[in-house]
Amino acid sequence: MDGLLDAQLQNALAAARGPQGPSRPRGETPAEISASAEEFEAVFLAQVMEQMMGETTQSSFGGGPGEQAFSSMLNEEYAKVVAKAGGIGLADALAREMLALQEGRDA
Repeated sequence: MDGLLDAQLQNALAAARGPQGPSRPRGETPAEISASAEEFEAVFLAQVMEQMMGETTQSSFGGGPGEQAFSSMLNEEYAKVVAKAGGIGLADALAREMLALQEGRDA
């Protein structure tokens, strides 16, 4: 799990940097930055929940071909609710760092 998460994080950082290296923040408002940080936390939590739930032998939704897709969606919605309710503190820390970068000072 750690290797996959590290690879996904590195890919996301490389995409954010683009071909010219680190990009300067676009000047988002604090509300937009907080929303982006909360969304990132929700995605992170959804991945953690997927790993926690794993492949279950007992069918939560009665089985069938769509169960895996729908259980994944359920985990995503759970993660959004947890992030909106305050999450694990990742969004707050990320928003602080993003705002510090936007102001041009070291975080």
